[in-house]
Amino acid sequence: MRIGLLGTGPWADMAHAPALRRHDELDFVGVWGRRPDAAKELADRHGTHAYDDVDALLADVEAVAVALPPAVQAELAVRAARSGCHLLLDKPLAATVAQGRAVVEAVRAAGVASVVFFTTRFQSETEAWITEQAAGGGWFTARAQWLGALFSGDSPFAKSPWRREKGALWDVGPHALSVLLPVLGDARRVVAAAPGPGDTVHLVLDHTGGASSTLTLSLTAPPAAAGAAVELRGELGVRLLPESAESPVAALLRAADALLASAGSGRPHPCDAAFGLRVTEILAEVEALLADRR
Repeated sequence: MRIGLLGTGPWADMAHAPALRRHDELDFVGVWGRRPDAAKELADRHGTHAYDDVDALLADVEAVAVALPPAVQAELAVRAARSGCHLLLDKPLAATVAQGRAVVEAVRAAGVASVVFFTTRFQSETEAWITEQAAGGGWFTARAQWLGALFSGDSPFAKSPWRREKGALWDVGPHALSVLLPVLGDARRVVAAAPGPGDTVHLVLDHTGGASSTLTLSLTAPPAAAGAAVELRGELGVRLLPESAESPVAALLRAADALLASAGSGRPHPCDAAFGLRVTEILAEVEALLADRR
C-alpha cells in the first residue's frame, strides 16, 4: 500500500517515519508539512520525498499517517478520506466533538479504513492484557493514573502549543480511556471532575458494565512521580496493567498492520475513528465540567 505522512514534528520524525519506512507492506511515498523546509529535512532523513502540496500527496497514495495537532489532523483527515485515503491517525482524534464527528462522517461516506493510534492498544503485551481482562468481566472498580513531567525536562514535546493549551486531559487522557473503555464498557456518564495542581485532572466515570473508575491525569507531575498505572478490582481479584518495553515504532508497525487488515477486510478496527470520536466526546464532557467549576 502506498502511504504518505502528514506532519514533520518530533513524533513524525521519531515514530511515524521510521515505522512507515520499515513496514514490509507499505511504500513510504512522501511527506507533507506545514513548513516545507521541515518536510524536506524529514524526507531526506528517511529516504522519501517532500511534497509542497498536500493534495498532490493525497493523489499519489492510498493511505496517510497523520502526526499533527488534533485540530489540524481532523481537518486534513476529512480531506484525505474524501480523496479515498485510508487513515492512520493519532490521538486525540480532534480538538472538538464537531471536528471528530466530521472525520467519522467522512470515513463512512468514503468507505475507507481508519485506525487511531493509542500506543497501549498496539503494544503486544498490554494489548493481550486488555483483551484478557475484557473477556473476564465481573469488574467492580478501576483506578488509572497517567502522570507525566512533560514541561519540567528536555522532552521534545515540551513546547507543543496544543499540549500546553489542552493539558493532560487531552494528551494522556486518551491513553487511559483506551485501556478502561474496552474492559469496563463505555462511560455512561462522567460522575465528577476536579482540577489538581498544575494541569492535573481527577475524574470519575460510571461504565455500562456496572463498574466505576477513577482517573488521575497530569503532564506536570514531579519527575520522580511520573509513570502510568492501571489497577482493576473485581470478581477475578486485582489485576495490574503490565509495563511494556516495546517502542512506539514497534507499536506503530502493529497499528499499520491493523490498518492494512481493516482496509482489506472492510471490517472496522476497535480503535477506528468512531472509537476516537467517543473518546473525544468524553474528554469534551470532562472539559465542560471543569469549566463550570471555575
